Amino acid sequence: MIILHIDMDAFFAAIEQRDDTRLKGKPVVVGADPKGGRGRGVVSTCSYEARRYGIHSAMPISAAYRRCPEAVFLPVDMRKYAKVSQSMFAILYEFTPETEPLSIDEAFLDITGSIRLFGAPLEIGRKIKERISQELCLTASVGIAPNKMVAKIASAHAKPDGLLEITTDDLLSFLWPLPVSKMFGVGEQTQKILDTMGIHRIGDLAKASVAALDERLGARGQYLWDLANGIDEREVVPGEEARSVSHEHTFEEDTVDQEQLNIVLSVLCEKVSRRLRMEDLKGKTVTLKLRSGDFKTITRDVTLADRTNFFDIIYRVSRSLLDKACQPGKKYRLIGVRVSNFHQPYVRDSLFEEVTSQKTEKIHRAVDAIKAKFGEKGIIRGRSF
Repeated sequence: MIILHIDMDAFFAAIEQRDDTRLKGKPVVVGADPKGGRGRGVVSTCSYEARRYGIHSAMPISAAYRRCPEAVFLPVDMRKYAKVSQSMFAILYEFTPETEPLSIDEAFLDITGSIRLFGAPLEIGRKIKERISQELCLTASVGIAPNKMVAKIASAHAKPDGLLEITTDDLLSFLWPLPVSKMFGVGEQTQKILDTMGIHRIGDLAKASVAALDERLGARGQYLWDLANGIDEREVVPGEEARSVSHEHTFEEDTVDQEQLNIVLSVLCEKVSRRLRMEDLKGKTVTLKLRSGDFKTITRDVTLADRTNFFDIIYRVSRSLLDKACQPGKKYRLIGVRVSNFHQPYVRDSLFEEVTSQKTEKIHRAVDAIKAKFGEKGIIRGRSF
């Protein structure tokens, strides 16, 4: 098995720099409005020029502004980025149908069967990078390896605009000197446990006792030991472009007002519902996200009996989750809703679709058409103002 991992470089910011030549060479931050350092959102992504100031994705936008107030701060234009993403994936699918999208700008490709058509693995990587450069005027970093984990690490190692192949012979000599934080499944808490065991590098983990790992980490001990020894049998799973559709809102000031949370939740559910229909998707799992004033984030989800893209159902479920999760008197700074667990577009879960469901679909699409023509305020639900 030969796996290629591709990750676009500073995707959103790179598109903005491509489309406005005045931004080339400048620190560009895509995300929330910094409002002179008082903004309350986060950085979505930033250019490499901005990263020299210590700015990174998910950083509070206020912190990014303090580090580089002269940066160009731009809002997220997801519609534009999605179009570029479609073009990028169209290129990838020309090389192999065995393509597993991970996000809007990242994917795994199983190129084992592509070698006879397109040449050696490194040649395939070069051709993909050249096509993206020529057709999209963007750069990508590519890692190639015998398995998913090492391919992803290799692409990160090659950034920006790099290409790195790790062969079976080079696998362990590449992996073992790296810190354990580079591995799948090693987050902050797991790293703390490994630190107490004297395990700091992947090579340390590879040589550790599986019994000791299982004692401290449970079933994950064997899994992490396997990864550290270059054993990753996960296959590329094609055809999963859309993992979820979500929207979230950061309040100007932390709020304890339950009614304000309900109103904003209604607006977010409306946006998610409309995006699902735009992309011909229906989801089965509804997730609520809440972040309190002390930056602690909680998520709660419910999996439905049938898939949906109807506002009424998404709002009812997420409102129920909010009522259970929200603590009276506690301040909240962010709320979000996500729908996931999709199926193929508009394949019915049941052989018999109710007539009322068809009517509801028509009503939702009529509302979508009005909003598309007259804007978000062309038609507004009673709670959304």
